[in-house]
Amino acid sequence: MTAAPDGSLTRALAVRALLYFALWIVVDQSARPANLVFGLLASAAATWASVKLLPPASSGVRLGQLLLLLPRFLWQSLVAGTDVARRAFAPQPRLQPGFIDYPVGLPRGAGRNAFELIASLMPGTVASDGTPDMIEFHCLDTGQAVVEQLAAEERAYARALQPEPRDG
Repeated sequence: MTAAPDGSLTRALAVRALLYFALWIVVDQSARPANLVFGLLASAAATWASVKLLPPASSGVRLGQLLLLLPRFLWQSLVAGTDVARRAFAPQPRLQPGFIDYPVGLPRGAGRNAFELIASLMPGTVASDGTPDMIEFHCLDTGQAVVEQLAAEERAYARALQPEPRDG
């Protein structure tokens, strides 16, 4: 990732500060002036730490596309939980456990880590190892179309990681 331009840094600082302060208000649930002042200070400290630990990059996230993944994420969570429970309680569970190698297009980093987490919501699938070009997944049933499902998840997730188009 490359460093963000100055305007992007200012925007990132403002967005992060507002989100941290909103979180403070939700957690504190009081409107006492002393608490609000402390919340502003805590938000400023959290913003400073977040920028130091995770500097904004010029390749942003498409928030709208990311929010569109929420229903998919919730549905996958429900399907995965139901599938694993069904297999666990079945008298003769149909399992073909094993490992599959998935050729990933995302570079190593926060985006790829998040993809691995999302992909682990697929029924009976969890990331276990990897190289720069491949993620190894442990699967409860290697007879399923796991690679195809992972490719569909990566395509949906990658759309959210593409930078917003610039005007002008």
